[in-house]
Amino acid sequence: MKHVLILSVGLLAACSTTTGTATARLGADPVVSGGTYSSGGGITVAVDVRESNGKTMVCGVWAQSRAQSVLTKGVEPRVLGSGSVSFGDAVLVRGLSFMPEIAPAADYAASEARCVVSDRPWQAGDGARRPRISIPGQVVYKEGDDLGHFTVTFRQTGPGAGDS
Repeated sequence: MKHVLILSVGLLAACSTTTGTATARLGADPVVSGGTYSSGGGITVAVDVRESNGKTMVCGVWAQSRAQSVLTKGVEPRVLGSGSVSFGDAVLVRGLSFMPEIAPAADYAASEARCVVSDRPWQAGDGARRPRISIPGQVVYKEGDDLGHFTVTFRQTGPGAGDS
């Protein structure tokens, strides 16, 4: 059993697309996206991509609405964990949970972000490219009885945390 566990951990590590973490300030024009919950409120994610020792580094932060349903409190790890950042078809990072939470803002430029270095080599022209943030739609809360079901969903709609 011990060997199976070691092999499993080794295989998971081999599938990793990122290494290490660092901190940096987001640039003047980060890519911003996120989404909303069907019960109100939402999240915003801001990312910046830059070169680090010949590799592509993704830096980011996230924020959540101050006013939202109690049914969505604590779902962020799952929602962010399902997200990714990519350049075209090349996924740079899967899972956005490495990013720190910050207060909602009108502008996320210069925010103190956490960064991870992807396995993708930095390429000529990458500095001018805009990454894409993807967070799949999902059910975050479901309750039901004989009278029916109540479901809260998350949809990527763009920045959803607001700035207040």
